[in-house]
Amino acid sequence: MNQKELKELIEFLIEKDIAEFELERGDVKVKIKRAAEPAHAALPDSRYFAVHPAPAPVAVPAPAPAPVPAQVDLAANAAVPEPEESLHIVKSPIVGTFYESPSPGSPPFVKIGDPLEVGQVLCIVEAMKLMNEIECDMAGELVKKLVANGQPIEYGQELFAVRPTK
Repeated sequence: MNQKELKELIEFLIEKDIAEFELERGDVKVKIKRAAEPAHAALPDSRYFAVHPAPAPVAVPAPAPAPVPAQVDLAANAAVPEPEESLHIVKSPIVGTFYESPSPGSPPFVKIGDPLEVGQVLCIVEAMKLMNEIECDMAGELVKKLVANGQPIEYGQELFAVRPTK
């Protein structure tokens, strides 16, 4: 591995926000580990962030609190709509790379709005050169894809949001 390849690899890991990476090619072994930044740690839980700022504006001097809480409440209601609470989340059972289709150039297994059945293939997760089909565990309608094609994923990472059929 030359210096240019190593630089491209580091830039890719930064772009995809990968904290730890290890590669072994023949007798060359590369291990890259980045320190977690506090700003990035808050991003995965950003959907809960709108709830916490509400108490902070109340602590400001008396003239300001009246209009601020009303705005924060509206933002909190918009950020956490009621129907989303009933969505079923399909999570990754393994660490690997997410693929939405069986091969490059093929149509994805599922699209937003598709009806889903139990056991239907949703995606493939490549782990150690093995292609693992991830199946739907609940009948319903696909509402959201939470991962981009080709993105590295972790164990337990949310992949799809499914609205269960009644």
